[in-house]
Amino acid sequence: MTNRFTLIFTAQPEHIDELGHVNNAVWVDWIQQIATAHWSAVAAPENQAAYIWVVTRHEIDYRGNVGPGESVTAETFIPAPPTGARFNRRVDFRDAAGKVIVSARTTWAMIDRATGRLARVRDEITEPFKPFGGEA
Repeated sequence: MTNRFTLIFTAQPEHIDELGHVNNAVWVDWIQQIATAHWSAVAAPENQAAYIWVVTRHEIDYRGNVGPGESVTAETFIPAPPTGARFNRRVDFRDAAGKVIVSARTTWAMIDRATGRLARVRDEITEPFKPFGGEA
């Protein structure tokens, strides 16, 4: 069993910066897209209705890039149990050769939609994201 989730992103002309490759802001957007898609794909509908996530931190390592028309496979997972209202998430982007070219560790905080306040991430919310994947 795995808690890993993947999506493929293809660099479009509007994603390309003056250096001829995907702009850093696009990588951040793709991180948010895959995190949101992972939550939507596996979280219980009642939890999706009750909670929303906000980013509190991004740490991104850039080891390569892609140009127009090139695709990357993004893989995300939750490496460890939450701490209070926060969950860390790992996202790796692999090029066509399978090499990790961008790697991110992001921290997300869970907000109760009804109150707008931080909410502790309970076991039933984490269940679909187990087993936790480690930082490997």
